[in-house]
Amino acid sequence: MRKLICGMNLSPDGYIAAPGDDIGWSGPPSPELFQWWLECEQASDLTLYGRKLWEAMSSYWPTGDQQPDATPAEIEFARNWRNTPKVVFSSTVRETGWNSRLVTGDAVAEITRLKAGDGGPMNIGGATLAGAAMRAGLIDEYVIATHPVLVGGGTPFVTSLHSWVNLNLVQTRAFPGDVLAARYETRR
Repeated sequence: MRKLICGMNLSPDGYIAAPGDDIGWSGPPSPELFQWWLECEQASDLTLYGRKLWEAMSSYWPTGDQQPDATPAEIEFARNWRNTPKVVFSSTVRETGWNSRLVTGDAVAEITRLKAGDGGPMNIGGATLAGAAMRAGLIDEYVIATHPVLVGGGTPFVTSLHSWVNLNLVQTRAFPGDVLAARYETRR
């Protein structure tokens, strides 16, 4: 069974985006934090995207390594992003490209099928998609970078769950800018 990992930037009051889908409070990341996220991405064999995150990522990373001020880590991130297979879950996106395929049907059924298949870990991103996987009990690990800002509203990290999800703390790491990253495994 493949492992499903949910990684997000988070405010201490529980939001992944402020009102208006504003994520400016979480970036740009320090070089150390960016390198850490790059390593998380490199450890994945497949990335699952919801529509909004797909649109954000696919608008920049296909050519992110060609930007004149791109750092070595950003160049590696862009290359890894292009090379990693991706599944995009959306009923409105028409084309994906960039080593991806589109799923317009039941996301939970497809994620369940992917988890049961062969292969290495999968990352999942996007609040709506990750929320559906959380409620279905499909996420095995949470990777959270908590930034020192209260945003007061917006897109919550966790919407409604059917029951508690007990976690084991696996790792913590502090980064410049008072960002604290933590890795939790789901207790089964």
